[in-house]
Amino acid sequence: MLFVWLFVISFVKLSTSQHILTPRHFVRDGETLLSRDGTFELGFFSPGTSTNRYLGIWYRNVFPKAVVWVANRESPIKNNSGILTINNEGVLVILLILINGTNSSSPVWSSNVPSEAVINPTAQLLETGNLVVKNGVKDSNNNQFLWQSFNYPGDTLTMQGMKLGWNLMTGQEIFLSSWRSKDDPSKGEYSLKIDCTGYPQLFKYKGSEKRFRIGSWNGESFSGYSSQQLKQNIRVEFIMNDKEVYLVFKTVDRSVTWIYKVTSSGHGELSAWTSQSNSRKVISTGEEDECENYALCGVYSVCNMNGNSPTCECLKGFVPKFPEQWNMSYWSNGCVSRTELDCDNNTHGFFKYTNMKVPDTSSSWFSKAMNLDECRKKCLENCSCTAYANLDIRRGGTGCLLWFGALVDTRTFSQWGQDLYIKVPASQLDNGLSKMKKLVEIIVGVILFGFITCVSIMIHRRQGNLTKFYFG
Repeated sequence: MLFVWLFVISFVKLSTSQHILTPRHFVRDGETLLSRDGTFELGFFSPGTSTNRYLGIWYRNVFPKAVVWVANRESPIKNNSGILTINNEGVLVILLILINGTNSSSPVWSSNVPSEAVINPTAQLLETGNLVVKNGVKDSNNNQFLWQSFNYPGDTLTMQGMKLGWNLMTGQEIFLSSWRSKDDPSKGEYSLKIDCTGYPQLFKYKGSEKRFRIGSWNGESFSGYSSQQLKQNIRVEFIMNDKEVYLVFKTVDRSVTWIYKVTSSGHGELSAWTSQSNSRKVISTGEEDECENYALCGVYSVCNMNGNSPTCECLKGFVPKFPEQWNMSYWSNGCVSRTELDCDNNTHGFFKYTNMKVPDTSSSWFSKAMNLDECRKKCLENCSCTAYANLDIRRGGTGCLLWFGALVDTRTFSQWGQDLYIKVPASQLDNGLSKMKKLVEIIVGVILFGFITCVSIMIHRRQGNLTKFYFG
């Protein structure tokens, strides 16, 4: 049967101008599959200076070639004998065709077997750059796909409806992973993932090590990253329910193309170009100072790159755990409380920080229904609660986010961020309030003293006048 199939496809090929792949067609090395609008192209290519061949998807009219997806990134082809086809079970397959007197093939890569019923399967490269497998050739805009490349991204996030996150029903994780190098698209050291522990947040990892916490979504931006151009040009939606947790990215202005890439060196690279331009411009890497290093200052501390302040400072009510190390700019051991918190609500208060990247939410609890005052009360009632903030900062703030245990990876920003309330013993609250109270007491005392003195003088004078009247 395999011999017959190979014999048939050896006489059938796909025209470069087509965008539908059926079991009767194939894409041979040197031929391509196009999206209907001609924006994206699928075919075999060699990255950088490598001679290995990979099946990939790229923007068609951009130089240098902007590859957004690679199928066989772990299984390079050593020559130009690769073909892509789809079988009757709806599985995409990359084969090697070897002609040396007989026909034979070796599978290089294949997509997953669909879990749904398959009838007349076809593959199509959509205008979003998503390679999909579906039943039949009609209804190309529906989302009932048997398989899609958007669920298996590489190092690149296109802002065309791609997701990052988790399918909680199947346990599938959708994340970015860097190339090993510019010449090798196999999985590198760095990845961009959503961590669903506590309140979900976005991390960049080096292996299993957290390197940069982009943070949780607060309704307007990520708590640890807020590019003005990102907010103006890219719409981000955060979806969280019983079935899935994910972020979805969409471009606001379709005349500008945006992509985000995790580079082989670990940087996050946001690039853009217009329909009139054929070259990419790097807008931002998203990591621009020392405070981006995860937990640089240790626990119960705040990282600050504004002005002449020290890079790391202890939060209000806390002191360096090892002062000698702290004075030598070795901050990783963090800070400890001046006074241990107890469970007496009357001895606690909160110090308000503004323009903050809120702490790591791995040990947090959240509620969409509570307001900020209810949030404060709930934190006061729990001995383990260490801080609180709004879950969503839009429209004046809604929801409740509580932290339990150590606070880590907190920083200040100069113009944006959100309010954060740190629990501290009442005795450690800003002594400016005490000074103000004392000042008010002094002022009131002076006023009362002056008032009493004036009244006494008036009474004394009146008594003197009466004496003069009777005895004068």
